[in-house]
Amino acid sequence: MTKYKSTAEVMKIISDKNKIRNFGVIAHVDHGKTTMSDSLLAHSGIISPSTAGSALAMDSMKAEQERGITIVQANVTLHYQEDDKDYVINMIDTPGHVDFSGRVIRSLRAIDGSVVVCDAVEGIMTQTETVTRMSLEERVRPVLYINKIDRLIKELRLTPEKMQETLASVVSNFNELIDTYAEEEYKEKWKVSIQDGSVTFGSAKDKWAINIDIMKKKGVTFKDVIDAYSDSGKVEDLVEKAPLAEGVLGMVVKHHPPPHVAQKYRIPKIWKGDLESDTGKALLACDDDGPTIMMCVNMTIDPAAGPVAIGRLFSGKIKDGQTINIIDTKREGRVQSVNFFMSNVREQVGELGAGNIPALLGLTEVRAGQTLSTVKGIPVFEASKYVSEPVVQMAIEPKHPKDLPKLVECLRKLTIEDPNLVIKIDEETGETIMAGMGVLHLDVAVNLIKDAKIEIITSEPLINYRETITGGCEPVMAKSPNRHNKIFMKVEPLEPEIAEMCRNGTLSEMKDKKETAQILRDKGWEPDVAKKVMRFDSRGNIMINGTRGVQFVDESADSLLTGFDEVMSEGGLTKEQVRNCKFTFTHFVPHEDTAHRGLSQIGPASRRACLAAFLSAQPILLEPMLAIEVRVPTDLIGNVSSVLQGKRGKVLDMQQKGASSIVIGEVPAVETFDISEKMRGQTAGKAMWNTHFKEWTQVPKSIAATLTEDIRKRKGLSPNPPEPSEFIDRD
Repeated sequence: MTKYKSTAEVMKIISDKNKIRNFGVIAHVDHGKTTMSDSLLAHSGIISPSTAGSALAMDSMKAEQERGITIVQANVTLHYQEDDKDYVINMIDTPGHVDFSGRVIRSLRAIDGSVVVCDAVEGIMTQTETVTRMSLEERVRPVLYINKIDRLIKELRLTPEKMQETLASVVSNFNELIDTYAEEEYKEKWKVSIQDGSVTFGSAKDKWAINIDIMKKKGVTFKDVIDAYSDSGKVEDLVEKAPLAEGVLGMVVKHHPPPHVAQKYRIPKIWKGDLESDTGKALLACDDDGPTIMMCVNMTIDPAAGPVAIGRLFSGKIKDGQTINIIDTKREGRVQSVNFFMSNVREQVGELGAGNIPALLGLTEVRAGQTLSTVKGIPVFEASKYVSEPVVQMAIEPKHPKDLPKLVECLRKLTIEDPNLVIKIDEETGETIMAGMGVLHLDVAVNLIKDAKIEIITSEPLINYRETITGGCEPVMAKSPNRHNKIFMKVEPLEPEIAEMCRNGTLSEMKDKKETAQILRDKGWEPDVAKKVMRFDSRGNIMINGTRGVQFVDESADSLLTGFDEVMSEGGLTKEQVRNCKFTFTHFVPHEDTAHRGLSQIGPASRRACLAAFLSAQPILLEPMLAIEVRVPTDLIGNVSSVLQGKRGKVLDMQQKGASSIVIGEVPAVETFDISEKMRGQTAGKAMWNTHFKEWTQVPKSIAATLTEDIRKRKGLSPNPPEPSEFIDRD
């Protein structure tokens, strides 16, 4: 085992960037990420080897230990020694459950390599594909660790030939993902191979791992693995010959790049500033002498020390007492102390150089995703692109009114740590609404509030819906309350690709105008139209100024957009968010007197015009559709199919995985609240499944009217949506 290194010794090693590796552990839920991480910590002397595999040391939250899943990403600095060379490895263990995939995406920004953990029997699952795609989109190089090899021997009792065939198939399927999602330059370069040691096999539970390099060095073979699990075999002998940490960390050191190498190709992807500038050159070189530039990827709240900002330092050095600019919000902050993590213990180090993952105290205003720098006004790092959005919500209130301030403060801390948890106040009912990625996401949040000794009352989880249009409309006219200003508006569906660019931040008002116009021109838009976009709404909508030669448009722009923003957040059908709409205001007749065309006049007129146009363009309601994977004995496939069909779902595919079958299907989110009882009842508890957000789909016409009425009644609205005529004015 590697001798434990003190913080001072680790600091000496990381002065040489060739000795640093930043990697993350990513995988489908329950494929063994955190169990594997335990062995890596034990190898570095951070936890006892006897508890590795059961300690779940990277799962520090009570909820994680109880549920046996990773909820928050956890980072730790490890020491690893190979061939008398010392390395410092910054590792992040990420969640596998899709409800927490936002944390995976943010973690990927901080690292240069990923170890994708895959179950030998289940192979490449949906979430394996999702996290691998995320990794490749961030230019984070993946390698493959195939876990639970013991299942092939003990459960499936495969012959050596069949075992080899099964593992080769997993490797081949993984390389297909790289072929599908990697950029052209990396398709071949980053494919994994058993022959070059970028694939490792093992059992995290039993703490051993082998790859081609371990086989050559230690003389271990697959025959030794099979013998270890025979009646007379000893797994302990295998662990002694081929400890898991040597296989995995050796693979990381060999195949993952040090930070100064990775940043040469990662920075052009994640930072759109001038690469020829001094700042750009410092980022590309991972230069300690450059300006301090860091991206915060995670916020945690230390009960004693307050908010802790964790992120990747791409350039310069970060020091105790340093003043830093929060570029996104144009604020300043002061670093109280610079730390890094050794296991779950935060060690104060005073200073860290580029290429590391610091944890900073004192920056109370910083949030995950923000750019920090000693240089003002630099371009921010590209926003992380989330694969899902909040689709479930519940109302929450304190059981005792006197606890309201405590609840507000607790919710504030939760949203600092988890930007994917959305808290809002319903202005009409006064309710506090908490929205999350799924029922599990909300359940974890509720339990964290209870852990803070706050008694709360919650509503049943409710599904979020969306509104959009299927047609267009001719310009409609709306007047301001004083009748002195007229706005003419039309709407049409926005191309899905453009809408997605709005949602993921590729298109926004913060972007360079020329670059934005060029993107739209490349998508077939007319050059003059591309230049006239006033708002790229993050829900996937656009507002365009279609007027020509009209006075006072620029000075009224904020007021015009206020009405647009209100309708996009609360549509005309059910006051749910609007998506995929392209609004154009075609004419504007303002009053000449400034006093008659202020926000109180133009804002309401814009809102009425947007609502009139929206309701005239065949509006529909959208519901979240979840993909579902069910692992079940083959003879129970029919039972699973009947459950899905009874839930308005359908079966899309079936795959044989060892002794089980995987049923792949889809089911509306609203139908999943009691799916556990139904599935267990139909399969005698033999089915295991997981769901994840797939897409927004049109609510079937057979239930659309009833559902619309139900949602409106729940919100205290009249049962029927308004008619367009209620908002259209006539001359």
